[in-house]
Amino acid sequence: MSIRKDIETVLSNAEKLNPQLNSFLSVESEHALARADYLESVDGLLLKGLAIAVKDNICTKGLRTSCGSRILHNYRAQFDATAVKRLNAAGAVVVGKTNMDEFAMGSSNESSAFGPVMNPWDPSRVPGGSSGGSAAAVASGVVRVALGSETGGSVRQPASFCGIVGLKPTYGRISRYGLVAFASSLDNIGVFGQNAADIAKVLGAIAGRDQFDSTSADVPVPDYSSFLDADIAGKTVGVPRQLIGEGVDDEVKQAILRSIENFRALGANIVDIELPYARYGIAVYYIIATAEASSNLARFDGVRYGFRAEDVEELRQMYFKTREEGFGAEVKRRIMLGTYVLSSGYYDAYYAKAQKVRTLVKRDYIEAFRHCDVILTPTSPSVAFKLGEKSSDPLAMYLNDIYTVSANLAGIPGISVPCGLSAEGLPIGFQLVGNFWSEGTLLNLAHKYETEHPLEARPSIFVE
Repeated sequence: MSIRKDIETVLSNAEKLNPQLNSFLSVESEHALARADYLESVDGLLLKGLAIAVKDNICTKGLRTSCGSRILHNYRAQFDATAVKRLNAAGAVVVGKTNMDEFAMGSSNESSAFGPVMNPWDPSRVPGGSSGGSAAAVASGVVRVALGSETGGSVRQPASFCGIVGLKPTYGRISRYGLVAFASSLDNIGVFGQNAADIAKVLGAIAGRDQFDSTSADVPVPDYSSFLDADIAGKTVGVPRQLIGEGVDDEVKQAILRSIENFRALGANIVDIELPYARYGIAVYYIIATAEASSNLARFDGVRYGFRAEDVEELRQMYFKTREEGFGAEVKRRIMLGTYVLSSGYYDAYYAKAQKVRTLVKRDYIEAFRHCDVILTPTSPSVAFKLGEKSSDPLAMYLNDIYTVSANLAGIPGISVPCGLSAEGLPIGFQLVGNFWSEGTLLNLAHKYETEHPLEARPSIFVE
């Protein structure tokens, strides 16, 4: 089949399923078909003809980049993010921009200004957030691979809720140039895939140093696909058992314990480890993330780009009204929290202290990796919950990130892998986190696990 025919099928499936899932904010048919026609005559590209969906906070030249917010609802990016530029160079085809929590702030994909995304396994449930649109696009079979972004678990948690694989790389492994900033010291571009092999190919294409991002690392990019079939016998999996207890649904706990034993059967060594400062992760994360959000979102003022309020008499009123009408409730909440912890009299008590504890969280991991290659925990304490179930309780929503935020605080890579189904037929995922630049090891272990223990079910909404 020609590339054009393949892309036409993907576009048709995206349009057909979007009324049920709301996973795409825009399906870019004209752009995608023009790319497909161009690629027909080009040879030697790693990702030639691969259809890929891109989260709507990653800039795509000439295409919509709204960040799921009314304040940018008509904004079209003037340049490609480095990750997108490298996808294009490798022959991929961007078929659409995916729905997301507004400015990537959320754990359920319910804070989007354009309506929530539905989980393909059960449309009455959330897909996870903030990259829920990308996760749903992959889980439903519309695309094999999608880009998302992570600040505190926004790739791994929706991957778990949607029964797919989701990788957050080491901070600096993928350039953030062109990723609209939420919390700059925590943000990462991540990759969703139906399997680890697809993620390995895409990661190899987009990773590496970028002159436009001073935080990107000048570390060689290996052939991640070459790691996949390596023997995992002798690899050591660390288990912080004190974290797999109170607050974790029993079905999730049992699935995680089974996955530990499955790794043992595959030849891995299992050791107990401790992460004593992990229990402070949520508090530290929500201080640092909101503080950085308060700073980063100051640029959305109605002057330079995006939405501008009308019927105002003077400049200050225009600022107030633009941000009042343009931002949703969750974004306003986080801006206010961040402004508070940065304010005079509270900076030392909150932000400065949180940065000190962040260092202790990072040291926990450095010490743990002296005894193991990877650390295994649940990705989320529960399976996907009902739409609206936690939207009125921000603290309950924030606690969904309890297992994922620490890896962002430390800057280390993590991957979520499906490991079973609940009694209601909802996916459960485990998380592996590794030392800096150990994405190859994570993909190796994920590939071995999914090969030996595939998820023997598909979502109720799925295209063959």
